[in-house]
Amino acid sequence: MPDYGTSLIGLFVSSFISATLLPGGSEVILFAIVKAYPEKLLSTLAIATLGNTLGGMSTYLLGRLLPNKGQSLDPKRIATVKRYGSISLLFSWAPIIGDALCAAAGWLRLNWLACLLWITIGKAARYILVAIGAMA
Repeated sequence: MPDYGTSLIGLFVSSFISATLLPGGSEVILFAIVKAYPEKLLSTLAIATLGNTLGGMSTYLLGRLLPNKGQSLDPKRIATVKRYGSISLLFSWAPIIGDALCAAAGWLRLNWLACLLWITIGKAARYILVAIGAMA
């Protein structure tokens, strides 16, 4: 296992990439770091959550950059986000649908601060569950 600082850099990069359309394995990296450095749980969770949240917000921004007329995203995701608003981003951590939800929220021009809040909560909750598993 690399030293803690190097591990955190890898975790941040993996967390960011995992929140975009590219695949990543941030949960596995988080699990390994928590196992190796359980005394640094909070900073490890913070770095993973920060990277994954920034990745989700970058997808939100890409959705926001799409013209709002003449183009369409996944109609199911648009309908979900329209119906529930930014709170639907609690599920931004979910594989496949999470990216679409973030992009839909940007495309719909939802308030970015509310989106940031719900994305952060959802992604933090998922990483907390992974950390609990690592500490068991």
